[in-house]
Amino acid sequence: MAERPVIAVVGPTATGKSDLAVALAAQLGGEVVNADSMQLYVGMDIGTAKLAPENRGGIAHHLLDVWPITKSAAVAEYQALARATIAEIHDRGHLPVLVGGSGLYLRGALDHLEFPGESPEIRGRLYGELTAGGPGRLHTRLAALDPAAAAAILPTNGRRIVRALEVIELTGRPFTATMPGFDSIYDCTQVGLDRDDVDERVAQRVHAMMAAGLLDEVRGLLPAGLRDSPTAGKALGYAQLLDCLTDAGGIRHDPANAVEATIRATRRFVRRQRSWFRRDPRVRWLDAAAPDLVEAARRALPPTL
Repeated sequence: MAERPVIAVVGPTATGKSDLAVALAAQLGGEVVNADSMQLYVGMDIGTAKLAPENRGGIAHHLLDVWPITKSAAVAEYQALARATIAEIHDRGHLPVLVGGSGLYLRGALDHLEFPGESPEIRGRLYGELTAGGPGRLHTRLAALDPAAAAAILPTNGRRIVRALEVIELTGRPFTATMPGFDSIYDCTQVGLDRDDVDERVAQRVHAMMAAGLLDEVRGLLPAGLRDSPTAGKALGYAQLLDCLTDAGGIRHDPANAVEATIRATRRFVRRQRSWFRRDPRVRWLDAAAPDLVEAARRALPPTL
C-alpha cells in the first residue's frame, strides 16, 4: 500500500456518496471520515442524510456529531480534526475514506491550505451590515470584488459571505486568491459522483426526509438553539422549516411551501457543488447511476490499493 494513501468520495448531494464510501471502506480495510459540514452537528440527522449506525456496514465513522448546534462552523478547526483523525487511521494500518460534498472542508483536510487570520473589528462591522440589510447586498458586493467566490457561496449564506469579505479586506486580495493549487498533502485519490437525474433525486430525497420526520427533528432542536445558530440554523431544509414554526414549535406556515423552497435551494446548491468540484482536475468522475459503480470506483483507484 502506498505511503499515507487517502480516498475521497466527492460530488453533488443526492448522488450516493455515503453508500459508496461504506462499500469501498469495507473492501479496502478503511474507515470513513465525514466531510459534510452539517453532519458535524449533533442531532442534525434526517435533514443532512446522515447514515444511521445500522446502515454503516460495521465500518467506523468519524467526525459525525462533534459540534453542538450553537457552534459557528470553523473550517480551520475541522482541518485540524480531520488531519488528526486521518493520522490515527493510518496508525491503525487502515485506509481513510473521506466523504462529503463540502468542498472547502475537503480541501482544508486534504490540501496545502492555510486559512487567513481574523479581524474582530472588520467582522463585527460586516455582521452589523448583515443584520441591518440582509445578505443580498453583501453578496452583491462580494460578486463585484470576487466573482468566483460569489459564485461558490449561496446568496443567503450570510456567515460565509461575511468571512469572504473579511478576508478580502484583511488581505487586500480576492478570497479565492487564498486558495492554493490542487496539491494534496496525502497520496490522495478523489472519486467524483454525479448523475443526470439529480434534480429528480433531490425532490424525492426532500420528500423522503419529511416522511421520516424532518419537521419533528427541527422542532426538537429548537430548545438546543437551532433558530439562533449562526451555521446550523441556516442549513438547507432546517432554515426553511424554521420559518414554518413558532418558537414554541407550533405551525406558523404551511410546511409544504418550505418543502418546495428546500427543493429549489438544494438544486441551486447542487449546481454550485458541481462548479466547485469540476474545477479540480484530480477528481475522477463516475456515473453514480452505473450498475457497477463500486467496481468502477475500484478501477479508478491506484492498483496499490
